[in-house]
Amino acid sequence: MTAPVLGSQALAHEWIKFRSVRSTVWTTVAAAVLPVLGAVFVATTGSLQSDDTVLGGSLTLSVVAQMLAAVVGALVVTGEYSSGTIRTTFAAVPGRTTVLVAKAALVAGVMYVLALASCTAAYLVGDALLPDGRYAQGEPLPALFGIAASFAVAAVLGLAVGTLVRHSAGAVTTVIGLLLLPSLFGPLFGDAERWIAGLSPTAALEKLTQTSDAAADTVGSLGPWPSLLLVAACTTALALGALALLRRRDA
Repeated sequence: MTAPVLGSQALAHEWIKFRSVRSTVWTTVAAAVLPVLGAVFVATTGSLQSDDTVLGGSLTLSVVAQMLAAVVGALVVTGEYSSGTIRTTFAAVPGRTTVLVAKAALVAGVMYVLALASCTAAYLVGDALLPDGRYAQGEPLPALFGIAASFAVAAVLGLAVGTLVRHSAGAVTTVIGLLLLPSLFGPLFGDAERWIAGLSPTAALEKLTQTSDAAADTVGSLGPWPSLLLVAACTTALALGALALLRRRDA
C-alpha cells in the first residue's frame, strides 16, 4: 500500500520541477527584472507624465511583468501535459488536490517574494534617478505588499487556466485575455463597470501603483484594496473549478 504524500513533500517535488524547466525559469527571471528596467528607462528618458507619481512611473513595466507571472503559472501545469510527465506526477502523488495546491502555493509564493523585491527595487531606483520634488511621491507602503500579492494572484490565475486548458499556447492566450479584457469591456456595462473593469489583477495592480493611467473608466471605480480582494475571490473560484475538473478527468 502506497503511503500518502504529504503537502511538504509535494511542494518539494514541484520546486524541483519548477527550477528544472528552462521556460518557467527564464520567464520568472524576466518578470523579476522588467520592473527595474522600466524604472531606469522612465527616469533616463524623462517620459514620466507630470501628473504621475514616482511609484507609478517607476513601476511602468510592472503590468507586463505581471502578465509574465500569469504565464509562469500556466506553464507550470501545461508544460507537464505537453511532455506527458503529468502522468508521472499523478503516479507519485495520487492526490490531485495535493498536486494542485502544491503548485498554487509554489507559484504564489515565488511570485510574491520576487515581485516584492523587484518592485521595491524599481521604486528605489526611480526615486533615486527622478528629479527631487518634481513629481508626487505616492504611498509605497503598504501598496508594495498589495502589488506583490497581485502578482501572486495572477500566477494562480494562470495555473487555474492552464489546468482547465491543458495546452500552453491556448492557456497563455486565455490568461492574457483575462488580464486585459475586463478593462477593455468594462465601460460597456454601465453601472456594473466598477465591478467588471476591476476584475483583472492588472486593474488592481494599476490602482495599487497609483499611476495616473488608472482611470475609473478603464480599471473600475473600486478602491485598490477592494479591487484586489475581488480579483483574489474570483481567482479562487476559478481555481476551485479547475480542481473539480482535474479530479474528474483523465490525465
